[in-house]
Amino acid sequence: MALLDIASNPQLLVDLWERLARLPFGRRIFSRMVGMAAPYTGTVGARFLEVRPGYARAELRDRRRVRNHLRSVHAVALINLGEATTGVAMMSQVPAGGRGIVTGLAMEYRKKSRGTITCEAQAPALPGPGRHDMQVEGILRDASGDTVAIARATWRLDVPV
Repeated sequence: MALLDIASNPQLLVDLWERLARLPFGRRIFSRMVGMAAPYTGTVGARFLEVRPGYARAELRDRRRVRNHLRSVHAVALINLGEATTGVAMMSQVPAGGRGIVTGLAMEYRKKSRGTITCEAQAPALPGPGRHDMQVEGILRDASGDTVAIARATWRLDVPV
């Protein structure tokens, strides 16, 4: 299964996840593949922890390359994590021949982010064929479970008949 297969059939994300997640380093390989398919997304090194149709959970380890001058996780690294997680959640249910692109992205920052940050996103069900603008929310939490930020992404989807 190649990256081009995933681009033409986004639902293959779930199949790829199910094949790789149970293998040693499989989650890391899946996460790298997502980063290769969307190169800027891959720059922060997010790791996917769970993927199923309409749902994704990923984490971002706190390390120097994602920090700001205040020694907390940089705002742009957090929004990158939010976009990647909402995107995998949304695209995992788009059928073959469909496509999507983020057309709006907002972030509500609630607390300084330190340590490993986990983002969880549950996408709404697709309404059917056609062009749709879908809102997906990603909740970003620190290791203690506190919400540090909320990502709100609008995905424009073209769903084939």
